[in-house]
Amino acid sequence: MGANLSANLSSTDSGNGAGTHSATLPGAVERFSTGIAGLDDILGGGLARNHLYLIEGDPGTGKTTIAMQFLMEGVRLNQTGLYVTLSESRQELLEIAASHGWSLEPITIFEMAPDEKQLQPEAQYTVFNQSEVELTDTTNTVLAEVERLQPARVVFDSLSELRLLAREPLRYRRQILALKRYFSGRKCTVLLLDDRTADVHDRQLQSIAHGVIMLENLEREYGIKKRRMEVKKLRGSQFREGFHDYSIKRGGVEVYPRLVAAEHLVPFQPTQFKSGIEALDKLLGGGLDSGTSTLLLGPAGCGKSTIGVRYALSAVERGGCAALFAFDETLATLLVRGKGLGLDIKKHADAGNLILRQVDAAELSPGQLVHEVRQLVEQRDLKLLVIDSLNGLLNGMPGEKFLILQLHELLAYLGQKGIATLLTVAQHGFVGTNIDTPVDVSYLADTVLLFRYFEATGEVRQALSVIKKRSGEHERTIRELVMKNGSITVGKVLRDFEGVLTGAPKYLGELDSLHIRKTNARSSAEK
Repeated sequence: MGANLSANLSSTDSGNGAGTHSATLPGAVERFSTGIAGLDDILGGGLARNHLYLIEGDPGTGKTTIAMQFLMEGVRLNQTGLYVTLSESRQELLEIAASHGWSLEPITIFEMAPDEKQLQPEAQYTVFNQSEVELTDTTNTVLAEVERLQPARVVFDSLSELRLLAREPLRYRRQILALKRYFSGRKCTVLLLDDRTADVHDRQLQSIAHGVIMLENLEREYGIKKRRMEVKKLRGSQFREGFHDYSIKRGGVEVYPRLVAAEHLVPFQPTQFKSGIEALDKLLGGGLDSGTSTLLLGPAGCGKSTIGVRYALSAVERGGCAALFAFDETLATLLVRGKGLGLDIKKHADAGNLILRQVDAAELSPGQLVHEVRQLVEQRDLKLLVIDSLNGLLNGMPGEKFLILQLHELLAYLGQKGIATLLTVAQHGFVGTNIDTPVDVSYLADTVLLFRYFEATGEVRQALSVIKKRSGEHERTIRELVMKNGSITVGKVLRDFEGVLTGAPKYLGELDSLHIRKTNARSSAEK
């Protein structure tokens, strides 16, 4: 054996001059897909063959569902699967599968339930410890079934039963090590499910397994639970670290890998998106640049959503695809309001070029939102995205400590794909100096379009200006915004006013600078 081992070693020089030996590298590791696209992405392609993996999680985190998807993916690839259940009955497993619309008929379910004869008093052991006999019998019965089927995929559900049978931690560890050695040469991938019901967190088990996937339920004060997973270790393989959101739906578990914008660098041809309103495009130095993020910032009701929709429709009219995620306003109200301003939203939505999504933030996790946006980018060739509003997103997910960081990563990803993003942000307060912004504007946005109310001739009016634009030049002026009579108009520069942005302006000139008819102004003056 020593001679054979020496033949496979070659001498090399290390960086510090000392001699070292390196073994011949093994071939590429064969991986089995888990049947969950997002999980495969996190794992770098799936789970390696000949390895044993641990899936840990509290009851209700979806361990059994993931295991079923893993075995059903094997069925799709003509691989034999074995489900060893020590805690749930066969009927319970069939009911879980039926709730997802699955049939487990091609999968062998091996139910380790105590025989009724073992429950009789005369069947109780007196010479040997009962747990020792039961554990040995259980293990031998399972291994006999493995020998018969020769499966490529095996699931043990759950380890808490084996832990109870073993009683002692040392005996339990030895039993798991024995299973690991048994399966190591059988070209079989094994999933061990553990519901973490032990009094002490079992780190010994984590050290034995080739890989560990942790599932968590996080309680919210309102709305659905947030579910997330983390790959604790994956021996000999690279994987995507950190927490990843997931959800359990009819049809199985959906995993939403954490977005890393740096992995999606692609070249794109810079373009400008026009609004179809000449004065507005002039204010923005020609339009919105592709690959940039724009904040539409101002008090509630000042026209932010309307301008966002106007840009989305213009992108669609020029042959692109646009999407709007509405957190505040219902889509029915949006359609009616848009029609009153000459925006035919329904026409483009019905054609499929304008994607409208009504979002209930209490029923959504940040990872799922990012996943939906990525799907649109990759499958629909998205050109422009509107999020209306950032306030609704923040208020709907109050317990998310790093929501802004996730949003920044999403904006960076969209920017690298050449997609223009518009986010509406409602400031607290309407007029005066008490207006407050709920987010760090400079951190999120490349461009800021500021909306303000001001008073003139006894009317409340709207004004807009560009505060910053990283991607190029823009006008430094303030213009009036008028939305009435079925149209959206950006008027002349308000040169005869001072203090418009404060909400308490001074009028210094003639009324001709305002978007009103002179006859109306004259009649108002006479009165």
